[in-house]
Amino acid sequence: MGNFVNLIKLSVGSESVEQLVDWQRHRSKQIENGRYYHVTRMWPKREADILRGGSIYWVIKGEILARQRILGFDERIGQDGIRRCAIMMDDEVVRVTPTLKRPFQGWRYLEPADAPIDLPEARENEEALPAGLNRALAEIGVL
Repeated sequence: MGNFVNLIKLSVGSESVEQLVDWQRHRSKQIENGRYYHVTRMWPKREADILRGGSIYWVIKGEILARQRILGFDERIGQDGIRRCAIMMDDEVVRVTPTLKRPFQGWRYLEPADAPIDLPEARENEEALPAGLNRALAEIGVL
């Protein structure tokens, strides 16, 4: 695969991974060829690196909880005439080890070495730890 890089983004308004999936599959109008896309103002300068196998990692309520593989980027021109970037994503939403993340604006690059690992299939349906407990465990180096 070579070197790749991921993106990380807040899933604004989502309370859970289930709510994120529901939004993408049933309520969003940002669907093309049956796949959800997310529109952002900035186009990634490292587009080629992302397309070598990168994912978008979703931060929900202060924790990185899931990821989706990025399939490509398409141009979107808004009604205001401004060029935007549509991040085209795979349908599969993969749960990852819950990892604390402070809020930030827009999206950021996330190096593979810094990305949380995927949860094993047997653990995919586990409830995330309460944020306070997760935070305390992270502070003492358990997570």
